[in-house]
Amino acid sequence: MCGLCGEITFDGTLADTTAVGRMVEALAPRGPDGQGSWSAGRVAFGHRRLSVIDLSPCGAQPMVDNELGLTAVFNGCIYDYQELRAELEGHGHRFFSTSDTEVILKGYAQWGTDVVSHLHGMFAFVIHERDTGRVVLARDRLGIKPLYLSETPKRLRFASTLPALLRGGDVDTSIDAVALHHYLTWHAVVPAPRTLLTGVRKLPPATVRVVEADGSSSEQRYWQPRYERRPEHAGWSARDWEDAIEDALRVAVRRRLVADIPVGVLLSGGLDSSLIVGLLSQEGQTGLATYSIGFESVGGREGDEFAYSDVIAQHFDTDHHRIRVSSDELAGALGHAIGAMAEPMVSHDVVAFDLLSERVSETIRVVQSGQGADEVFAGYHWYPPLAGLDRETAVATYAGRFFDRDHAAMAGIVSDRYALADDPSLAFVRAHMSAPGAETSVDAGLRLDSEIMLVDDPVKRVDNMSMAWGLEARVPFLDHDLVELAAACPPELKLADGGKGVLKAIGRRIMPAEVIDRPKGYFPVPAITHLEGKVLDLVRDALASDAARDRGLFRPEYVRGLVADPNAELTPLKGNKLWQLGLLELWLQTHGA
Repeated sequence: MCGLCGEITFDGTLADTTAVGRMVEALAPRGPDGQGSWSAGRVAFGHRRLSVIDLSPCGAQPMVDNELGLTAVFNGCIYDYQELRAELEGHGHRFFSTSDTEVILKGYAQWGTDVVSHLHGMFAFVIHERDTGRVVLARDRLGIKPLYLSETPKRLRFASTLPALLRGGDVDTSIDAVALHHYLTWHAVVPAPRTLLTGVRKLPPATVRVVEADGSSSEQRYWQPRYERRPEHAGWSARDWEDAIEDALRVAVRRRLVADIPVGVLLSGGLDSSLIVGLLSQEGQTGLATYSIGFESVGGREGDEFAYSDVIAQHFDTDHHRIRVSSDELAGALGHAIGAMAEPMVSHDVVAFDLLSERVSETIRVVQSGQGADEVFAGYHWYPPLAGLDRETAVATYAGRFFDRDHAAMAGIVSDRYALADDPSLAFVRAHMSAPGAETSVDAGLRLDSEIMLVDDPVKRVDNMSMAWGLEARVPFLDHDLVELAAACPPELKLADGGKGVLKAIGRRIMPAEVIDRPKGYFPVPAITHLEGKVLDLVRDALASDAARDRGLFRPEYVRGLVADPNAELTPLKGNKLWQLGLLELWLQTHGA
């Protein structure tokens, strides 16, 4: 798990190693254990290392294989690297390290771009071919690891974070009006390839891009599960599905123990993270380190769920760490959290992950997390209403329950400069949900959230906040074998028992029922859902600043109305609308965009 960056030029000039050096510096928190750089004429790579597999200098990056004529930078973890290494040795490849990075290099030499289909894990990597000048960029199936791009006719730059690209310089930082529409409508989700900045794009998940020496390029999507019933499952009972999914989840959790250092668990006290703890315990893990976080209550809202995490910690006898955070600490941490955001994220638990990651990184470097279970196994409240609906009605129902506002409301929020005649956010959802490969409207909704919302909200949040403290977070619910199986599972089994019915049935075999039957919860961060005190002052000051006034994103009268009554307007997902505007302005100011 690391940070990578680089530049490729197309106009005959040398790569700007100074700009790459600035990007490497910006990525330092993602890789506290070392840095490296490499250049060869028109191509330059930079890297920051977090040592998890092969802690020796042999695993350092950029990794150069002179025999093969290949150089690579890689961010992530390949869980089946040992099996792949043995297979590649059988093909005659010789290894100089015990790292998963070298397995990617040798795998590329053996299989070309199809190496991605052999990899179980989370990854973003870039490989340069010495003899052809070709550069290959790839991202894992579920987009767990990010890869941002800044492209002009003369050059292409890439980095693990958007702020690193900004540090490199020469980026068009004007606001993309379509992305702004997505941000304000779709709960801050901006689907790839767009970002809020016109000059920065992101490589979509499950995508390989090949860039030739002359600057021409092509992209290929290499994976997409089908949300349809399969003939081989026709005779399966509910119990058969539960057994198969439990087996797949056990494999996913076991895979994510691969490391040369200990692996812990972020334990929220909910079903998903509790299942991980239970399965690890059954795998024979003893003295497992688990971590929970809680905040002060604000505005009558509880700020912790320790009652549930304590039950799991005691039941499985883990080495449990309770982390308490005061409102003053929360306000003080907002600046760091916003600085760590590759893109602005309004979800109130983003600061919880930031503070949790800070404390956890003091004692451990790798953890497993329960992210992804809700999107894969239908845990959210907007899935049941989609059952039985035709596709067009389902689009309206999804938008009504998930979107923060509709297109008509946008006219009263954004200034004329950013107003759009059409509704790109609803059009995106309609196109995605009507595409082939999803049997029912529930299947289409799950596919949309797993491929789009999950990538650009929960998964991005976990990556950004954990890596800002040099902490590697692994997500077993996004094991691609498990996701493929879940996609084929009948929706009614996932919707059962109030949502995530299959997982709850598995959980009843493993853990105390009181954790399974509790009301659904999130990391509660009351000081952001209910704005007051220092957090409110921060938001007010940002929106009243000269920078905000010069930028002119929002209509002044709309902002004044929100500021006058900060907690009056909430989104359907109970997000604070003033926080949404304030967070965007704070992010733009923090990163000088």
